[in-house]
Amino acid sequence: MKCEKCGYESKSNKKKFGITLCEICYYFSPEEEKAVQPYVDEKIPGKVLETFRKNHVPSGEKQKRGMIKKAVKGSLMSRAPFGYKIQEGKLIIAENYKEVEEIFDEFLNNKISLRQLAEKHNFSVNGLKKILKNFTYIGKIKFNNQVYQGTHQPIISATLFNKVQDKFENLGIK
Repeated sequence: MKCEKCGYESKSNKKKFGITLCEICYYFSPEEEKAVQPYVDEKIPGKVLETFRKNHVPSGEKQKRGMIKKAVKGSLMSRAPFGYKIQEGKLIIAENYKEVEEIFDEFLNNKISLRQLAEKHNFSVNGLKKILKNFTYIGKIKFNNQVYQGTHQPIISATLFNKVQDKFENLGIK
């Protein structure tokens, strides 16, 4: 597809209000539909934009790279999971950490449904599943489908975590 503003041809070109634009022209294009056509009518030679193309980092990519660097160093990407708190920028074990151990133990060792366990601990079923699948509890950080060693203290053993994951798999729970 060819950019209607600069003529650059690429498979990654995008449509905006039915008009094909390259990533650079798309990035600078107006948000209002009626302003896009006049913007496109002001043609620009594609060669002029080559410097930008060489150095252009797609939207969000710069942020993602920074987050990956942070994950590699073992830092958390989001808010503290249940059982932890953030203190002075570091993830530390909170007062309620024992409940995390209980949840893992109960799920593994008792014939209890996720719904019953969630109700017992005042979580939604999805909230409970997030806890039971969260690598943070074994001292790891998962980001972008990669698992990194965290800098925080684990709450449960990797053995317990892996047994719970096996139970999920055996029960066909995703």
